[in-house]
This record gives sequence, structure tokens and C-alpha cells, in this order.
Amino acid sequence: MSEKTLQHRIDGPADAPVLVLGASLGTTWHMWDRQIPDLTRQWRVIRFDLPGHGGSPAYPASSVAELADRVAATLDALGVDRFGYGGCSLGGAIGTQLALTRPQRVTSLALVSSSPRYGTADSWRQRGVVIRTNGLDPIARTAPERWFTAGFAAAQPAIVEWAVQMVRTTDPGCYIAACEALASYDVRSSLGRVGVPTLVVAGSEDQTTPTTDARSLVAGIPDASLALVPGTSHLAPVEQPAAVTELLIRHFSTAWHDKPSAGGQPAIGAAAPKPQLAAAAQAAAPAAIEAGLAQPEAVRGSAYERGAKVRREVLGDAHVDAVEEATDAFSGEFQDLVTRYEWGETWTRPGLDRRTRSIITLTALVAGGHHGDIAAHTRAALRNGLTPTEIKDILLHTAVYCGVPAANAAFTVAQRVIREETTPEG
Repeated sequence: MSEKTLQHRIDGPADAPVLVLGASLGTTWHMWDRQIPDLTRQWRVIRFDLPGHGGSPAYPASSVAELADRVAATLDALGVDRFGYGGCSLGGAIGTQLALTRPQRVTSLALVSSSPRYGTADSWRQRGVVIRTNGLDPIARTAPERWFTAGFAAAQPAIVEWAVQMVRTTDPGCYIAACEALASYDVRSSLGRVGVPTLVVAGSEDQTTPTTDARSLVAGIPDASLALVPGTSHLAPVEQPAAVTELLIRHFSTAWHDKPSAGGQPAIGAAAPKPQLAAAAQAAAPAAIEAGLAQPEAVRGSAYERGAKVRREVLGDAHVDAVEEATDAFSGEFQDLVTRYEWGETWTRPGLDRRTRSIITLTALVAGGHHGDIAAHTRAALRNGLTPTEIKDILLHTAVYCGVPAANAAFTVAQRVIREETTPEG
């Protein structure tokens, strides 16, 4: 098995239409076991394990787009062209990505416990920091409360233990990469291009992807319907297998979008056209720039856009939001300069990776006595892959070359930040 394909399992008749099922982060294809007997009466079901999950080789993928590419490559290797797709949570994100990037292949879609954007980028990147520092055990121990209602967990201790062990046996590096994938995933502005019938399934008690997330999917996808499963949390296919199975059968039986078109090829739901500027608006644009009305964007350019993206990825949304909230007419040009020059031109250079840049930045801040920035860049260093032990060694090294008082002040700040960032919730 190569890095471009995923471990998979096939059940059902060889001549039946194909239905692909994608699992949630931290689970394996076994989360769909209770659906298989009924689904395979009509479909050839292909399930896959995410990288480093179950017996899948540990080739990390740090974006949902990359995961979707691997699913597509796996199906290519199996000779599968068109398929229905159902996915839970991260598995749902992969399905949405496939529908957006390969609309000619996806016949219909079911999104279970899914969202167009999962939480915040900061929360996913902090989870990666916690795992890098403490391993997967803290995440495994808290999985049942995220995945199941309290009543179900109390009544089904064997399933709870199964869930904990699934997370514990996941490859930490692949789990962290999946956290990064969810941190950068946001398809809210693209939902209108999902051109196939879509069923959105939500557990009424799901706090991980609440019903508001499900309603956002339904509002954005042109041909979407919502099914609410009462008394159910995040892993709805496990907690309410019969209800979810019935919903899937009903949806895929009636919404399979695979009828021949006039040219003999399968008909595909037409994607919504991209919005175009009216001719008058396009003609007016150069004049607006010349008049200075669009000057800020014209000055910023691509370096600003690159910098804004990297600045958020490294420092986190909360930090950048606070900076932007405090920015006014007096400081605005300075913040533009920082975003363009520091983040858009320096941090994006290919010669050094972000981890190395964090080492250099922490050292320079200690040397310059810039203790006000050490907290933000300690958080950045953790997100960029440095461990607390490595940060400690960096600061010990600065004690020799930058002076003990400077390192002492840096240790005080870094110690507080590391405690905040690496302490598991609960």
C-alpha cells in the first residue's frame, strides 16, 4: 500500500452500486459495523481507515483535500468511478471535499455529525500541542464524553472501552496531522457548489458538531435535507445504529443521482456557477483604484494575503483577532507592514521550515529583551512542533549567550504559557 492510498474493506455484491463510508477522527471503519448487514443488501460498501488509524499505515495527511485525494486514489486503484458517499465528522468533511472537487464522481452524499467548519483553528492546533506533550491518553480518556450521551455511556461500558482503545491505538503523528487538517478546513463559502442530493444527519445532543452546524450545511447546500436523531451525541452511527441505517437507506435509495443523460453519460447535478462581476462593475474597477478608493487592497497585494494567512496559522486566531481589535487609524499602517514584511515575505520564504523559524525567533526575542512577544511565540513554537523540553533547552542556551537575567525573564513567561497550552481539558 502506497502513501497515496488508504487501507480499505469491501463488503457486498460485486455488481452493486458502490457506497463509500468515511469514519470520524480517532475511529476506524468498525464504527460502521452495525450498518453493514442492511446496506450490503443494495450496495457494495467500501470503508477506509484514516492514516494511522486501525491498521492503516502511518502516512500523515495535513489537509482534508489531501485525505480526499487519497480516497480518490484508493477508488481509482479499485476501478471505481462513481459512488455514493456517507461520512461521519472528519469523514463527512472528506465527502464534502470530494463533492466539491470531483462532482462528476459523487452521486449523492450523506453527512453525519458534520460541519462546514469544525470549531476553531486555535482549538485544533492546541489539541495537537497537548498530544505532542502528553500523548493520546488524555484525548482517549475524554473521547466517550465527546462521542456519546451520558446515558448511553453508562449502559454500554464495553462500547466506551472500545472507543477509548481506538483512540489510544491511533498513531499520534497522524492524529496531530488530522487536527491540522480540521484547523484549516472551512468550506462555508463553497457549499453552494455541492451539486448532489445531500442528507445531513445530526444528533440532538451532539456538542462537538451541534445542530447549528448541521443547519449551516443545509442552508448552504442547494439540495440538502436535515434529519435530527433524538437523544444522540456525536457518534450517531454507533449510538443509534438502527435509526442512522434507516436514514441512509432511505436517502441513497431515493437520491442516487446516477441516471443516464441524453449523451449516454451519467447525469451530474450541476454545480452552481461562480459569481461574476457585472460588466459595469468590472469597467469601474480600474477607475476606483485610480481614484484611491481601493488603495488599501492595492497596496497590500499578495504578500499581505499570504502574511495574514501565515500569521493566523502560527500565532492563532485569538491572538490575531486581539491585535486587529486594537488596531486603529494610528497603528493600522504598522500592522499592515508587519503582516506584509514579517509574515508575508519572511515567514513564507522556503529556506527554513516554521519549526526552525520558531527556534530563531525565541532566541532573538530573549537576546533583544522583548519579553512582551515571548508568550505569543512560545505558543507559536508549540504549534510549529517544538516540545516543552526543546523550548527549555533553547532558553537554557540563551542563558549562556544572551545572559541569565534575560533567560530568567523568558523562562517565567514560557513556563506559564506551556502550562496553559499543554494541560489537557477536564
